[in-house]
Amino acid sequence: MIRTIAMPADTNPAGDIFGGWLMAQMDLAAGNAAARRARGRCATVAVEAITFLSPVRVGDEVSLYAQILSTGRSSLRIRVEAWRREREGEHTNRVTEAVFTFVALDATGRSRPLPPA
Repeated sequence: MIRTIAMPADTNPAGDIFGGWLMAQMDLAAGNAAARRARGRCATVAVEAITFLSPVRVGDEVSLYAQILSTGRSSLRIRVEAWRREREGEHTNRVTEAVFTFVALDATGRSRPLPPA
């Protein structure tokens, strides 16, 4: 889980938080889950159907939750949900979801098998 605050520098021309910023935060959350499970370096290789459900506003607290869905020989599929809590209140709602695929890498940057769980 990662928690951060959406800042003015992260806005799009409409004044909402830029979708690319949110996707980057989701990639960090998924990458952290992947690296912990792989016990080492991993790389993002795919993002499946990212869905933006509602906007994030400046000052909102954004929480990102990652869950490993499945593993292969060297790959991991990780679902990430992003939730927002409004700046001045306790209302929360899910704002974005996606599935990321990562591959475990060795020291030379080549794929390597995942260690036993």
